[in-house]
Amino acid sequence: MSLRLLYGFHAVGARLRVAPQSVRELLVDSARHDARMRQLVQRAQDAGVQLQAVDSARLDALVADRRHQGVVARVEALAQPTTLDAVLDAAGEHPLLLGLDGVTDPHNLGAMLRSADAAGVHAVFAPKDRAVGLTPTVAKVASGAADTVPYLMVTNMARALAGLRERGVWVVGAAGEAGDSLYGADLRGPTALVLGAEGSGLRRLVREGCDQLVHIPMLGSVDSLNVSVAAGVCLFEAVRQRLARP
Repeated sequence: MSLRLLYGFHAVGARLRVAPQSVRELLVDSARHDARMRQLVQRAQDAGVQLQAVDSARLDALVADRRHQGVVARVEALAQPTTLDAVLDAAGEHPLLLGLDGVTDPHNLGAMLRSADAAGVHAVFAPKDRAVGLTPTVAKVASGAADTVPYLMVTNMARALAGLRERGVWVVGAAGEAGDSLYGADLRGPTALVLGAEGSGLRRLVREGCDQLVHIPMLGSVDSLNVSVAAGVCLFEAVRQRLARP
């Protein structure tokens, strides 16, 4: 089975909590002996994980992003649904999905996976040709959410949206110039929220594949939000409505 790297306290700690059996090896900075490191090491030892204390140069060589915090793990990929149909089959009556069209920045994806986990999103999906994959940077920023929220790469975004609509999912796209406000949209039923890249926004065919386009009301001088912030606003409006559902 192929292994990948996780790094940082949040990402590695979450994997040890959620699926400790998938952690094959944990490498820690031999110069760190603080309480946070001792707690992580103890958790790994309790789970029977193989441990290595190495110098920081070894960790730097493994991880291009030097902000590994002295913690790098080799882990197995977790089994997750591989299709949107499988996600919907398992999600129950009111699935909530997040679609990303053209998001290529790993920090944005990691932040959105973290928000998606917090909002109870059943899956995040993106096109294969215009998206970032699950890199170690994404996993670190996601703080464990990359292991808990399925991230699916679809061949054709417009076709994927058509398939969702056929399954009874209401597809809502975010567009700054849309006439409808996010806060007037009904997000209580089966819903897929779709956001595009900053600047370019949603592609034409993706726009046409949405049942409704909405904007986030902006009351200040700026005319747009970072895409990960916008995703959080949209997702938690859906959460607010669902918690208020009679």
